[in-house]
Amino acid sequence: MDLPRIFTIRESSHRIHNPLTPAKLAALGQALHLAPGTRALDLASGSGEMLCTWARDHGISGTGVDVSTVFTSQARARATELGVDGQVDFIHADASGYVADDPVDLVACVGATWIADGVAGTAELLRRSLRPGGLILIGEPYWRRTPPDQEAVEACHAASETDFKLLPELIEQFGDLGYDVVEMMLADQDSWDRYRAAQWLNLRRWLDRNPDDELAAEVRAELTTEPARYARYGREYLGWGVFALMSR
Repeated sequence: MDLPRIFTIRESSHRIHNPLTPAKLAALGQALHLAPGTRALDLASGSGEMLCTWARDHGISGTGVDVSTVFTSQARARATELGVDGQVDFIHADASGYVADDPVDLVACVGATWIADGVAGTAELLRRSLRPGGLILIGEPYWRRTPPDQEAVEACHAASETDFKLLPELIEQFGDLGYDVVEMMLADQDSWDRYRAAQWLNLRRWLDRNPDDELAAEVRAELTTEPARYARYGREYLGWGVFALMSR
């Protein structure tokens, strides 16, 4: 049970595995007015940057669950580095279907709604761990504008145009599911650049160190084609944001 190697190679230098910059992640924590002692559950927690920095900056506590052994190890190391290992812990496990033993104040899935087959399923999974009146955080892509053709759709790592919604439609979907959107933090094009361009450097440095690895051809192909595909399509058509929800 783990992520494919290509994913951890691609994001080997990343602390945040989505297009939020550290400044935007910090701004989101501030915007939510997190009280000391807030208890959180983060499903698909990656390298733990959200829980660790919010534990340091706001005094929250919580648990992260992620399928990647590499990222879980990095999250534990980050907690130790920031002196919050007594406040947060990280579990290597499949986050799909994971429910907290006791209801928490904040439950999140930031950028991995595939764990419950999309937004609706993920919102329902998160709700099962949430105390009444608590906050749900969902990170999700959306179309900045409608892609012109299937080539553009696939270049944005979607199988169909219907995989993502335009931003107003995504917000309306949350409402249809019975939630108020009470805050949001959106990636901008510079946020995307920082996230995606760092992947290319990670790929190139890995390739230089591992030219004979069984994944070398796949890494070379991605590094050859992805920068231009991103500049032509992803940067123009794909948005991403974290949305804070409260049940109506």
